[in-house]
Amino acid sequence: MTIDPITLEILNNKVSAAAEEMSYTLQRTGRTLFVKETADFATGLADLSGKFFGYPRAIGVSNYMDLDCSPAIAAFDDLAPGDVIMTNHPFETEGLATHLPDLHMIQPYFHEGRIVAYGWCFIHCSDVGGRVPSSISPANTEIHQEGLLIPPVRIMVGGKENRDFLRIFRANSRTPNDNAGDVKAMLASLATGEARVADLIAQHGVENFLEAQEALQDYAAAKARAVLRRIPDGSYEFIDYLDDDFNSTVPVRLKVRMTVTDGLVHLDYAGTDGQVASAYNIPTGGKRHPWLTLRLVAFILTYDPSVPINAGLYRNFTVATEPGTVVNPVYPAAVGVRHATATRVNDVLNGALAQAVPELMKAPSGGVTVPVVFTEPDPASGGRKVLVLEPLVGGSGARLGADGVDGRDSGIANLANNPIESVESSASVRVKSWALRKGSGGAGKWRGGLGLTLSFEVQTDGCQVLGRGTERFRFAPWGMAGGREGALFRVTLLKADGTLVDVGKLDVLDVNRGDLVTIQTPGGGGYGDPFDRAPAEVADDLSRGFITEADARAVYGVALAADGTVDATATAALRAAPRAPAPAFAFGAERTAWEGLFTDAAVTEMNALLARLPMGARQKRRAAIYAAVLDGVPRAGTTPMADQIAAAGNAPERLAAELARLRQDAGVAA
Repeated sequence: MTIDPITLEILNNKVSAAAEEMSYTLQRTGRTLFVKETADFATGLADLSGKFFGYPRAIGVSNYMDLDCSPAIAAFDDLAPGDVIMTNHPFETEGLATHLPDLHMIQPYFHEGRIVAYGWCFIHCSDVGGRVPSSISPANTEIHQEGLLIPPVRIMVGGKENRDFLRIFRANSRTPNDNAGDVKAMLASLATGEARVADLIAQHGVENFLEAQEALQDYAAAKARAVLRRIPDGSYEFIDYLDDDFNSTVPVRLKVRMTVTDGLVHLDYAGTDGQVASAYNIPTGGKRHPWLTLRLVAFILTYDPSVPINAGLYRNFTVATEPGTVVNPVYPAAVGVRHATATRVNDVLNGALAQAVPELMKAPSGGVTVPVVFTEPDPASGGRKVLVLEPLVGGSGARLGADGVDGRDSGIANLANNPIESVESSASVRVKSWALRKGSGGAGKWRGGLGLTLSFEVQTDGCQVLGRGTERFRFAPWGMAGGREGALFRVTLLKADGTLVDVGKLDVLDVNRGDLVTIQTPGGGGYGDPFDRAPAEVADDLSRGFITEADARAVYGVALAADGTVDATATAALRAAPRAPAPAFAFGAERTAWEGLFTDAAVTEMNALLARLPMGARQKRRAAIYAAVLDGVPRAGTTPMADQIAAAGNAPERLAAELARLRQDAGVAA
């Protein structure tokens, strides 16, 4: 049997609508702000191999279409109607769950005694235990510090609750009642999916329904490949960095080589740093994974929005990662802040695509996704409330022909901001500012989007602020085609006594009544020479408070009269002055200085040699090498990197000596 194209398109819309209805059920019945407002959840319909053939287009987390349910399903050989699987275990599910607060549920859908599909949903849970409230801390060194590990278990057996498991689950959370409400919403979502699958089978027949699952993925793969053929055949490399791994101040490097052949794309992450002793590792199970391919999917859907949203989008990709690296860690690596690394992977792929098709790619966005979590005492229960205030992002990058979008980031998810009224009614805070961040967008002929400023005053004592994924304090979002880099991240605390603290990266920040916390996210990178921006647009940016008058003159070469209009004569003189040629990528002073010493060739070799050492020795040896070369560890946020390298004296010679010793210890001939 072969489904005709019209019926296939009808089924494509129906399975997508079914998945979206599952999402709306979950959102409307959810209990926490994570679900009701932020929409940090997803739903889908999976085929018999565990891959999604139905996925929402416009609600929930947008990047999980290539997750694989099969390892969780394979844990059972006797699934029956009414059974529901629950798990959050990144390693046992081979990357289905990517950190412990993500609770995944899978329900087999039966027709006449046989499984015909699986319903799936996940939510980000407020708290699953662990070392800190909300369970996530960048400082965690292994997964057992991050909360309750749940291997695939049946939370429902034949339609009845597994009460013994639920008692254990509740006992290991700081927010058991909130969790229970969201779990019930997940079950309601799966019930909605079951009803819609029954409707589809009744309308189109079970054989058509089963055949459509594969046909829809084939259709998506074919349309996706047509878009990917716009990328010229060849190999393209790019590198970007996390500021550090939090437990040290050594940057974490990510590298990709993208090889394109007639619309088939291979991604090789060789040269990426090893897994770290903190929570920045991405558990991908050593296979193709949505965290490692997302920017390519965005590329496809940008240039053909009609491609069906399912796992077939990914069939033209292959991925290679080395075990024991930050993009393929081994147990018991901590993984709680894996989205920070995934965001940087997104930027690395953005750079590789920008080398291949610069006219089709934008500059990178602010490069952060930061759910700002607030915890406070709960007198009613004697415990603590845990909730997300806002999921902060930066501005989006500029592109050929258009400025970036202010305060928005087409990055790794599709999260919504929380209304201020919901925040203030749920938490003991008063929001003082929720605004665009002046001057944060990278300058360019087309300006990078502005980042955000969130400033809130704490209303009671004994509270804490957590912000997982605060990044770009050192390595700025880079500009393209002569555009400038965006502003760096900044977090400050103005205490009630008037003391101002520059906080830096957030982990757990203790705050009390009267303290004012201000979080400023980076802007996106600029595109094109700022001196080519229309002077009237620069004047408009200034009048709207997007840039300063000093920037208008020094960065854009635009002089303004007292009334705010453009002084054409003075502007022409400014723009006629000689300038150094602009680079294709403006990485900023810190990265330029860092890579001047730690070159691609040197770090690629170092990582390959470290991979030959026992797993337990790699992290310490890596840290020792950087400390020896720099005469101490890098001092992020205090001394510019160029000054640190200069102060270290003969750093290049030290690096050569360290590599020679490492070759010897790794058993590699010089």
